[in-house]
Amino acid sequence: MASRCAAALRAFSRPSTLSRCSRPTLGARRWQSTEAAASTSSAPVDPKISAIVDDISKLTLLQASELVAQLKSRLNIQEIAMPAASAAPAAAAPASDEPAEEKPKEKTVFNVKLESFDATAKPKVIREVKALVPNLTLIDAKKFVESLPKVLKENLSKEDAEKLKKTFEAIGGVIKLE
Repeated sequence: MASRCAAALRAFSRPSTLSRCSRPTLGARRWQSTEAAASTSSAPVDPKISAIVDDISKLTLLQASELVAQLKSRLNIQEIAMPAASAAPAAAAPASDEPAEEKPKEKTVFNVKLESFDATAKPKVIREVKALVPNLTLIDAKKFVESLPKVLKENLSKEDAEKLKKTFEAIGGVIKLE
């Protein structure tokens, strides 16, 4: 029974070309206006191109995306990221025999790792770890601190990692930024 219902729903949800032409709807009016605009254009249009445009305009969004994927694969088109707006290009440097030295990219994302701590500062470090990780109980924080070295936080920005490092170094912990 479910398959009959699904088939009936699919049949009703598919608009036929006859029903589109027989009743004037908003979409039909829009098509009529675009056809009128196309017919008044000054340049003659190739009938083959016109037929392709008509066929594409009848596709659903999902079908259009599949069409784009098929065209990209068949025509071997690679996606290219659009360049961001930037300043005017600088003047070209004079050519030299030596290759230009590449600067290593500055790291922007850090993992904060607690390496060790002073034995006298253990309670402070445990409290700070518990405050930093809200899901930890006091016992879990103690186990965490006793099983060093461990990563405290991952994927922090440089300034957040530096703040965390200063906090732990102030209470007697040794932090390593990775």
